[in-house]
Amino acid sequence: MIERAGAGPLRRLVVLRHAKSARPEGVSDHERPLAPRGLRDAPAAGRALAEADCLPDLALCSTAVRARRTWELVAAQWGTPPQVRLDPRLYAADADELLAVVQEVPSEVDTLLLVGHNPGLEDLVLDLSADGLDDTLERVRAKFPTSAIAVLSWRGAGWRDLAPGTALLTSVTVPRGEKR
Repeated sequence: MIERAGAGPLRRLVVLRHAKSARPEGVSDHERPLAPRGLRDAPAAGRALAEADCLPDLALCSTAVRARRTWELVAAQWGTPPQVRLDPRLYAADADELLAVVQEVPSEVDTLLLVGHNPGLEDLVLDLSADGLDDTLERVRAKFPTSAIAVLSWRGAGWRDLAPGTALLTSVTVPRGEKR
């Protein structure tokens, strides 16, 4: 359980998969824009995070266009968005690479938002989770769709202490915007 993470403040890692992207012909994977559904779902994700009182102190975001645009639409739903760091290492990263980036976060950050891609994000959530509330782990194992939000809680002196099996998966949400 999360007791293995040690003493220290309660920390939250909020993992957000980018919103639904388009696949226009002749556009590289890194440059793919959001699809109309993604343009609706990303603001819904921002509202869901605000309603859950899960606003981050810092956001780390992949440099891919679809991830950056997701971040912009999510953050636009908040009064004062936190600092964001665009990090090219998050694009196409596996779970170990994602964890290495997270472990570099300053200890002053209590809630961190990570915006990126599958399968790395899904694998990271499953690797870090010692347990989950309700059916959260089963839901992530079944599918971690676009715009999905997973919230992991753990205690530790700093982000360097976050390791596989040390967090509790407290919620999984898949916000969807309304069609107009």
